[in-house]
Amino acid sequence: MSEPPMFDRSDRVRVIGTAHISSSSVAAVKAQIEAFQPDIVAVELCASRHSALTSNRRLDKEGLLKVVKEGKAPLVMLQSLLAAEQRKMGLDEGEQPGAELLAAVKTAEEANLEVALIDRDIQTTLRRAWKRMKFFEKVKILWSLLGDDEDEDAPEVSQLLEDQDLLTSLMEELKTFSPGAGAVLIDERDAYLAGKIAALEQSSDLRILAVVGAGHLKGIEAHLNESTQPQEAELKELEVLPKRGRFAKAIPWILPVLVMGMVAYFASQGDAEDLLTLFTVWTAANAVFAALGCIIARGHPLAILTAALASPITSLNPTLAAGWFAGYVQLKLREPTAEDLQNFLKMDDLGMFWSNRAGRVLLVTALTNLGSMAGAWVAAAGYLGGLGN
Repeated sequence: MSEPPMFDRSDRVRVIGTAHISSSSVAAVKAQIEAFQPDIVAVELCASRHSALTSNRRLDKEGLLKVVKEGKAPLVMLQSLLAAEQRKMGLDEGEQPGAELLAAVKTAEEANLEVALIDRDIQTTLRRAWKRMKFFEKVKILWSLLGDDEDEDAPEVSQLLEDQDLLTSLMEELKTFSPGAGAVLIDERDAYLAGKIAALEQSSDLRILAVVGAGHLKGIEAHLNESTQPQEAELKELEVLPKRGRFAKAIPWILPVLVMGMVAYFASQGDAEDLLTLFTVWTAANAVFAALGCIIARGHPLAILTAALASPITSLNPTLAAGWFAGYVQLKLREPTAEDLQNFLKMDDLGMFWSNRAGRVLLVTALTNLGSMAGAWVAAAGYLGGLGN
């Protein structure tokens, strides 16, 4: 077995790079723990991913309901799509994604070694990356994730691990495709992981073995060698979402304020005809588009009705969303079984968003919200366009 890519930060700190889907990486991690004899095994995991791997589950009914209530359905869907793509590669290699990290944790625990989680929370990383991506970049990445075409020229995992220049070029290609997302997924995490490793090194004289994705190895090494890794305060900054500016915060309220302003104006003028027209256009467009989104998601008839009834009201209040109500109704009427929840975690086909009850709850929530947003803008544009005629 060839050794994995690695570097020694010092005689007591070693960092090894692995492929999250490679069976050889699992064996290499175990071998390095035995050879290096660390006191601390630091792994590229956050608390939520650690819990997911060690408990072999990431979703239950309460968790699904929380996702719906907190409006996180699109984020969870994106995470599921990314995991599905990685899982397809992992099945080809005989391992599930994260198997080498789980091996590191289990081997360390069996030897009574300390386990340190050094990655940033996955939700924070995804949200920061999504916020940094431009609209067309989002469309392009979703299209590529949903596509079923296989790249016949894609390199094998073993080739990536042996050829670090090839791996680096692929990472740079991501940053070319989406500079914002690349900065978050690669540069920020390189810095964050380096900062966490340095903090462990400075806090004690113990031996440390850090297990990270091979794609981060060169970035981490550069930060540690040049002492450019973030300190504690900077690490805290990387753990929070960028604050929205005043204009960004005001955007969701522009349409509701405009509509309510028109209602107030027509009411003050005693213009019942225009008031009725506005009410009809607003209600019909919101109801039809929200219901259409729910129909595309193959929601329960009562979820579709809920979407149609809720959208005209929730579109006037940015703190609410029609998808939350439709998703809740879908969850209660077509409650996912334990098997549904477990199978959704193993999703390897886009069709599971429709065929799996847990996936359908997320899809109903997301597509109803999307339809409701479209309906609100169509209603406004249609009514204002009609005024000009």
